[in-house]
This record gives sequence, structure tokens and C-alpha cells, in this order.
Amino acid sequence: MRSTTFARWRRPVALLLGLGLLGPLAVTSAATSAVGATSEASTTVYYPARSGWATTNVHYAATGGAWTTVPGVAMAPACAGWLSRTIPLGTATGAQLTFNNGSGTWDNNGGRNYTVGSGIVVVKDGAVTTGTSPCATTPDPEPTPEPTPTETPTSSATLYYSTTWTAPKIHFNTTTAAWTTAPGKSMEAACTGWFRFTVDLGSASGGKVVFNNGSGTWDNNGGKDYAYGPGVSTVKNGALTANATDPCPPVVPEVPDTTAPSVPSGLAVTGAGIGLTASWTASTDDKAVAGYTVTRTGGAGTVTRDVTGTSATDSNLLENTAYSYSVTAFDAAGNRSAASATVSRTTGVKPTTPPATKGEPLGGDPREDSIYFVMTARFNDGDATNNRGGSMDVKSGNAANDDPMFRGDFEGIVDKLDYIKGLGFSAIWITPVVLNRSDYDFHGYHGWDFYRVDPRLESEGASYQDLIDAAHAKGIKIYQDVVYNHSSRWGAEGLFTPTVYGARDAQWSWYYDEPVAGKEYNPLEEDADGSTYNGDLWSSTQPAGQNCAGWGVPVGYSAEGFRTYSCQWPNATSGMFPSNLYHPCWIGNWEGKDAQDCWIHEDLADFNTENEQVQDYLIGAYNKYIDMGVDGFRIDTAVHIPRVTWNRVFLPAIQEHAVATHGEKGKDFYVFGEVAQFVHDKWNRGSVNHSAPFYTWDERKEYSLDDVVAAAEQFQYENLMGPANQPTSTNATLVGNTYHAPDHSKASGMNIIDMRMHMNFDDASNAFWSGKDSDDVTNDATYNAVYVDSHDYGPGKSQTRFAGGTDAWAENMSLMWTFRGIPTLYYGSEIEFQAGKKIDCGPTCPLATTGRAYYGDHLAGTVVASDFGVVSSATGAVATTLQQPLVKHVQRLNQIRRAVPALQKGQYSTEGVSGGIAYKKRFTEGSVDSFVLVAVSGSATFSGIPNGTYVDAVTGDRKVVTGGSLAVSVSGKGNMRAYVLELPGNPAPGKVGEAGPYLK
Repeated sequence: MRSTTFARWRRPVALLLGLGLLGPLAVTSAATSAVGATSEASTTVYYPARSGWATTNVHYAATGGAWTTVPGVAMAPACAGWLSRTIPLGTATGAQLTFNNGSGTWDNNGGRNYTVGSGIVVVKDGAVTTGTSPCATTPDPEPTPEPTPTETPTSSATLYYSTTWTAPKIHFNTTTAAWTTAPGKSMEAACTGWFRFTVDLGSASGGKVVFNNGSGTWDNNGGKDYAYGPGVSTVKNGALTANATDPCPPVVPEVPDTTAPSVPSGLAVTGAGIGLTASWTASTDDKAVAGYTVTRTGGAGTVTRDVTGTSATDSNLLENTAYSYSVTAFDAAGNRSAASATVSRTTGVKPTTPPATKGEPLGGDPREDSIYFVMTARFNDGDATNNRGGSMDVKSGNAANDDPMFRGDFEGIVDKLDYIKGLGFSAIWITPVVLNRSDYDFHGYHGWDFYRVDPRLESEGASYQDLIDAAHAKGIKIYQDVVYNHSSRWGAEGLFTPTVYGARDAQWSWYYDEPVAGKEYNPLEEDADGSTYNGDLWSSTQPAGQNCAGWGVPVGYSAEGFRTYSCQWPNATSGMFPSNLYHPCWIGNWEGKDAQDCWIHEDLADFNTENEQVQDYLIGAYNKYIDMGVDGFRIDTAVHIPRVTWNRVFLPAIQEHAVATHGEKGKDFYVFGEVAQFVHDKWNRGSVNHSAPFYTWDERKEYSLDDVVAAAEQFQYENLMGPANQPTSTNATLVGNTYHAPDHSKASGMNIIDMRMHMNFDDASNAFWSGKDSDDVTNDATYNAVYVDSHDYGPGKSQTRFAGGTDAWAENMSLMWTFRGIPTLYYGSEIEFQAGKKIDCGPTCPLATTGRAYYGDHLAGTVVASDFGVVSSATGAVATTLQQPLVKHVQRLNQIRRAVPALQKGQYSTEGVSGGIAYKKRFTEGSVDSFVLVAVSGSATFSGIPNGTYVDAVTGDRKVVTGGSLAVSVSGKGNMRAYVLELPGNPAPGKVGEAGPYLK
């Protein structure tokens, strides 16, 4: 195992070089070479003794050979002021050298290393001379070479594997040795996207190898395994390349930066009340200014903090107190300017805060609305001061000054409510609003403090409450995206936050903040490097009761090359989270019980939702937003919580609090869940517990009073019952031409996103027939939220936004707006925004290149809506946006749908209907009786219908039926007809809106 051991110890060189912590070029990936015999060449190196260096090491590699293990070999005194070392060259003619003091200080010839030949060489003041020893009065004797190892060199294979897995395993054999024990051995991070492992081959010529993520997912080359031989091999995208170039080449350190930035000038301090803002003129630097340190004195004492911009704001200071400020500038190398002149200012008195108020929902049947889905942070930027890049801004290409991840905000939505209303939408689904804390959290699904609104979304005069109130003033509902299944990897403030290992050593001091008593995480307060305070998370001493094993033990390297330690990052199986509050496992089978009981991803710490303490925490948090007057919840990852837990705990809590707080309007609180059924068929690979319609039903059996036991009992019982024995419903379908009162007595209270239609929306006809096929096992499909694509996937679980073309979009919209369910449109689809672009690539590419790109550039200007679907005036870019063909199409569809109750809430039938996408619909309640015949993209014939006069809402055409049959002629993809029956007290609306590019 000699070569394997050597490979393990030589890895730090290349990785640390990337940090500028080691001087020389990194070692090669080949196994160590045997030192030559005494007859082989050598070089004797002389190097001056340096003041302050207690030890001097020479770190070297013979030309074409491997480097010594860091820090190299010690040099010995040769004569006064000089040290020497004889280096064996073997068959090489020279070597590369660097020198160090064993404590991180290097002489590597400015990053170029020293190149020498054989014989006597002298290295001094960055220059190499040859031939004469500085210690010799007579010629030096023949140098004594290093002893030759007696062992026979063995060959090795270094395997590099490219993967997005965080901790891959390698499972292998050799031609002379059996397979390792499954799942194999852990690989080490080599560089971004690559992991490495060196196999000691001994006398073997190679072997077979496969890889896995340690949780049951394998890459075994399609069942063929990968065959490897000696030397460097790479495996990427299912292909092994032998004798490959090292994908993680050494990084040559830059020449040190020793020049400090200029002194900040023009410091001024302004403010009112108990808040002060210091601002100054930017400094200059020969490379770049990395940030500024602001020092404030006065009040409770001296406070310093780092910022990246040229201003810093302090709030909640003491009243009537003098404070003084000074500023220094620093660069990335740590060079710091002198302090600026000191400027002082005295605070005033604390302003009076008005009492908190509660909002009120709009109420009304949610089926009367259409929904516009907005990713708040990516929609429209109303306030640039709350923009933040996030901790992954550089890696992802979303630097704070270019396209920050947190860019849009509530003020941006408020500013464009008339745009949304002008499109005709009367409800907005917004992404989660709770305070997030993770590496890539702009989307809102990494909740940390569920009781606080993320300040990166709010502004003065545009709080979350302000958004709710402003939307309601325009007749627009707010549906809040909520997460019950998980928190961020950092836990949930007020429930449990894990403490992890952290040491402010040479590599990590930039990342670990010193703990400050009473200081809290605030994403609006950034350090010089753009990070936020995290001193509340780290400890170099293991906390009492912490179960993570091997606290602080080195375990490998990060993708950036930093030395990592056990217990440094929270994860499911480390024991950092108490199992009564969080589940301690990863999902292995997505159609198994573990899909309800384990973590989805490392950034999504899975709540133990069957625990009463967790339940109370989440119920209390979301009651707050019900109090604020939101009109409904879109429930994220609903399938990952047992249905019995929803039915027993969370859904009753939502319904009871909404009614208790808002009375009759609370009864209309709309709940629709994401039950991610990413298959084209009716049931999710036969598992009813993982199928969307299943969650619309109440339990039909009594289970244990223990929620954990009940969840297991329900899962087993329903899976044994299987698809054939699930309840059925006619709530969405007519009986002949007659509407019947729906039976909701067995409904759970959760409605669903129509995953079946979503998966089949590659073609409107497929979506139509697929939706019909699932409606009999859904409690009431007229409440389904229906969309083509979203912030996660396109049809067929495509990872790109829908790109079927404008005509296909028009046809999909015509179906969604007239079939059953609530039409839902992802922001920008009205202009085919980012069509065909990958929806989400995580922190590996700029958001501007994805389906989550910033939309506000298309909304610049002014817009005024006089009614839903009606724009009275618009200027600038938004005026151009409003002229796009799909905008015109969706505006008119919204107008027509709002005019015909049967299109909003009606039951449907295809009995007696011939044609492609065609159906009849009726809604009857009180004095309302609405009956309509719909044909989309093609002609249709309706037989067995009531006689009378029918008026088309698209063209105004009137047809009198006397024989119970009506033939409808329509052509053009996306065009449609909607013939409404004139009934006593229920006149047809006639032609609604004006002819457009598709409805004509």
C-alpha cells in the first residue's frame, strides 16, 4: 500500500496552492518514483540561513518525477551562514526546488520555482549559480547520495471522477485482488467538480471500477463497469479516458500584493432619530479594494465592522448620544490603509412605532381567479438598497453589482400590480417569504426563521403587509408559498439550530466569524467579502449533547481546496440534529416510506413533522401569515409529509385558524399542494402514497394516536389497498347536461397542482385527455391549480422552460382557461420569456441564463389597468411587453373566463361531444345557471344538448338549437369557440373583448 499512502499525503500540496498557502507547484498525479542507486546523478544545494527561520526545508522534484511530501526535507548547516542538502536525481538531469520554514512561509521564486541541474548549485536572493560551494576552500568531495529504498516500486492508478455528488464512493477490484466491500471507499475532493482516489496496483495490470453516492445511487457504466489501467484515468459523463491529463492541474501562486489602498476620503455622517449612516469616497488600489472597516466609538463602546460598499448604516443606537466614525480600506491580500479623519454626530430620539395591524383576505371562490406565479426575488426590483448577491454570488456569476440573486422585492411587485391586473390575473402566488439562510437561498425554500419575513424582500413603505394590502386594494389575492417539510441546513431559529465545528485557522478565518454576544444573523449586513455574520453557528469545542462523531477530525478537502473536518457541515446522518425534531436519514427510494421520513437534499433539513414540538412551531409560524390576511397557501413538497399528518394536524390547523380569524372569508382560504408526481400515468409507479390525487382525500380508517405509528400504518394500509381500491368522485363531471352539488364530505381540505396535466403539456391534447383520466380519483378536480411549467420543471420533467412555440402556448392557454381547474402562469410566459432555457442550474451559472432570470427589464415604464385584462395606458418597455401576441391572448382569455361562471367553476362532460379538445360545462348555484360549449383548435359537434339560443363569447355569433345538436366550426391552433346558452335570468355575455392574434 506504499503508493496509496503516499498519494494520500501528497494531496494537500495542490489543494493548498490554490489558496496561496503553499509556495511551489503541486505534485504530479503519478506514484512516487524510487530513488536512484548511488551511481545515479545528484545535486548539492546551498541556501543561506535566513533570520527568523528556525528550520529550513527544501521541497523538490527531480525533472519528470514526483515532489517530496510537504514541507520537504530539512537542510543541514554547511558553514557559517549557509545550509545544504544533497538531492538524488536518479536518471534525471535536474530538478525544481522551493524552500520554506515549515510554518507556511515560502521562497518559490515568485511562483516560478527554482530550476537547477546536477552538481553544486547555490540559491541566493532569487538567483541560481552553479559550480562553486560557498563553504569550500578546496573542491567538495563527491556528494553522498540518499540511500536507496530496498522495496520494489509498485505501480498505481489514480482515478478522477466528475460528479455533482457531495461524497462519492469508489468500489473497485484489481486483476489480482477482489472487489472492495460495498459501497467502497470514500474519494477525496481534488478540484471543483472532481474527486480522486489512488489504487495501489502492486503487480496488477488494472481492474474494474464503479462509483456511487453512498445512498444507493450507482454509476456502473450501464452495467458494464469501467475498466482501468495504471496511471491517470478520468471518468466523466459515462466515459473513461485512460492515460489522461490531470484534470486538476497545479495552480501557480501569484506574486504577493504588498501595496495598501489609498486612505478613504470625504467621510460624512448623516441620520435622524436613532439611526446614523456613514458614507465616504471610494479608495483606490493597484489591484482592487476588497472592502472597508468602519470603526464607531461612543455609546456602549467601540464597534468595528467590514462592508463592501462606501456606506454603512447603524440603527437602534442610543438616544441623544455622540458617536464618532473612521474608515480604513483593505484589499484581498490584507493590506490596509491608514484611517480616515474622524467625523462625529449625535443621535436624536427614537420615533414612535405605530401598533401592528392585521390584514383581511378578500374571500370568494378561488376558482373565480386565475393565478400569476412570481419568484419575488427575480420579478421586479423596486428598491435596489435591499439587493444582495448571496454567499454563492461569485461562483454562480450573480455578483451583487451585476445581477444579484436577491434583486426583486415586494416594492417591485407593488409597483407592477397594474401590470398583473392588466393581464387579467386576480391572484398572485409568491415564493416563500420567511427569513432564509443557506448558500443559494434567493428562491425562499431554505427557511431558517419561519417567524420573520426576509428583510431582503422588504423596504420602507413596502413591507409584506404593505404588499398584501396593496394587492387587496386592487382586488388581487396573495397566495403565499409555504414549506412544512424542511428548513435550511442551519436548522430553524426558535426550534433548533445545529452547532458545527469551526476554527478560525489560516484557511477558514475568512469564513468563520468570531462569536459576538447578542449578535444575530442579518442578511442585510454583509462583511467585506460579501458574507453575513455566522458566529452563532460555529464552535471549536463540541457542545454538550452533540452526537457528531470525530469532532474536528480532518476528513478531506472542499471543492475550493480547503481542508475540511468532520462535523463541519450539518447533514442528515452526522448526529448534529436531534432525531425527535429532524429525521436522521437520506431518501433512498422515492416511492418508499423514506420519501416521507428523510432528507431530500443537504440544504433541506427534514423536519420530523410527527413531533408535537415541530408541529406547534410550524403552526404558530404560519398562523402569523394567516393573521396578515393572505388568501391561501401553496404548499411546497407536500408529498414528503404523510397524508395522515396533513389530515390530522396541519390542514385542520390552517382551516380552523383562518375561520376563527376571518370568519366567512376564512372559509375560502385556498390550499393547494405540490405533490410531485413526475410520471405520465395516473398513479406514481403504482404507489398511491406518492400520487397527487391521493392527497385530496381524508383518511378512511382510524390509526394509532401516536403520529409516528399512524403514519407508518397509513402508508402500509393504503399501499396494500393499491390504486384499484382508492375512492372515486364525480365532483368534476356533469350528469348528462345537469350540474350536481359536489360531495366534499370526504375531502382533506388540500387541493393539488395538477401534476398529470403538467407532465403531459408537451401537447395540449395529451394534457386534456390525461387530466380527464385522473379526475375520477381526485376529490374535486375543479379546484386543481393547472400550469404548463414552473420554477422547477417543464412538461415531462423537462429541465427547461416550455419551448413548444407561440401557437402551442396559445393552445395550452385556451385549454387551461376553459377546462376545469384554476389556470396558473409562471412569470414571463406571456412573452415566452427564457423559452428553452434551463430552469435551474444551482450556483453553477448566472441566473440571467436560466428560467429564473430577472424579468424587471421587460416591465420598465408605467402601466395603468382600468380593469382585469384591460390596460388604459402604458409607457416604456412595459408598453412593448403588453403588445406581445400571448399577452393579448391571455388578456382576452381572462376577460372571457370572468364573464362565464361555467368556465370558472363548472363541471364538464364529453358525452355526446365529437372533436379533439371539446367539452360542455355547467355551473348552477342559487340564481346562477351557466351552460357553455367549448371547442379548442378545431371544429366539434355537440349532441344531446338543451335547445335554445347559444352566443359565442369569442365572435358574438348566435346559433339557435332546436334539435339538440350544434356544430361548431373553428380553425387555427389556439383559437376557440365558447357558445353560452341564453337562460332565464342568465343571459349570455355576447362577444367579450376584441379579436386578437388567436381568438378571432
